[in-house]
Amino acid sequence: MSVTHPEPDLDYLKRVLLEMLAIPSPTGFTDTIVRYVAERLDELGIPFELTRRGTIRATLKGRQSSPDRAVSAHLDTIGASVRQLQDNGRLALAPVGCWSSRFAEGSRVSVFTDTGVFRGSVLPLMASGHAFNTAIDQMPISWDHVEVRLDAYCATRADCEALGISIGDFVAFDPLPEFTESGHISARHLDDKAGVAALLAALKAVVESGQQPLIDCHPLFTITEETGSGAAGALPWDVSEFVGIDIAPVAPGQASSEHAVSVAMQDSSGPYDYHLSRHLLKLANDQQLPVRRDLFRYYFSDAHSAVTAGHDIRTALVAFGCDATHGYERTHIDSLATLSRLLSGYLLSPPVFASDSNPANASLERFSHQIEHDAQMESDTRVPPVDSLLGNKL
Repeated sequence: MSVTHPEPDLDYLKRVLLEMLAIPSPTGFTDTIVRYVAERLDELGIPFELTRRGTIRATLKGRQSSPDRAVSAHLDTIGASVRQLQDNGRLALAPVGCWSSRFAEGSRVSVFTDTGVFRGSVLPLMASGHAFNTAIDQMPISWDHVEVRLDAYCATRADCEALGISIGDFVAFDPLPEFTESGHISARHLDDKAGVAALLAALKAVVESGQQPLIDCHPLFTITEETGSGAAGALPWDVSEFVGIDIAPVAPGQASSEHAVSVAMQDSSGPYDYHLSRHLLKLANDQQLPVRRDLFRYYFSDAHSAVTAGHDIRTALVAFGCDATHGYERTHIDSLATLSRLLSGYLLSPPVFASDSNPANASLERFSHQIEHDAQMESDTRVPPVDSLLGNKL
């Protein structure tokens, strides 16, 4: 059975990315972005359900319901919350997610109170060169050394309280998106809204191609990845394969590129599944997609949260190349297009191991051999032909 690889609509990808970037969504403040993505799934005719807090669990129906696969991208971003109303009328911050205050300085922000929104700027405690001169350069870099200056009459703590500012109010950082003619895309919060856009474009391509996946595929859109819990409660199905979508840091010592897609072999949680990772690498090579292997030392993903929640699943991570992660980020349309193509190819591919549909009955004879991975992938005893896999459903 031949598979035609559908092409992503890159205009659609860029449009939904730009629209999502305009929606503030720091972890804990994600209702609006959830509604936006749910509406896009509705337009594509892909059914979904919401968890109590808003994780989106969708289903792209396959010809066989088990073993399922899941593909996950996260809607939440880094941000901050109000830690203290200060005597000078300014706001101390606590970070939401793990990121440096160095990248917060100078940012324009929105402070969301219980009743409204205030604009402001994040400044170092010494913010005027004409007043402090070179003493500014001696300040430590930490969240204790920045504050929000509100664009409102606010000179005392009482002024803050009168405006309705409260401890715990969410602070969202302006994305400042710019799409250049060179194909570069710069913005805050490409992590992981660019990954979400690539997944939506892949789903659109598969749906419009008229091809049906061999097995049920579950696109997941999580809302707490930046704080660690991500996909922990998102898998009610018989999922055997879980592919996370996230950023691939482009930096010295890394192999990733803004013009390629990365398959992460390991991150802070340890190695990803040997066979699923190589399945993705083979799909990329078969489609002649630029692909890199990489290892991320200071990094967790939705896949980690799904495994630590107790799911017996194979996990892998695919990622778009991104420079200055958790800062003012930059990627290239090349990487996002490649990621979308790889995702559509994966959604239409057979399972890595058909025997994963019933792991309780798996025998030693059928158990995997890592060194002999390629031979096993070609073996009729390991992965049956499509006719056998789907029975009379073809």
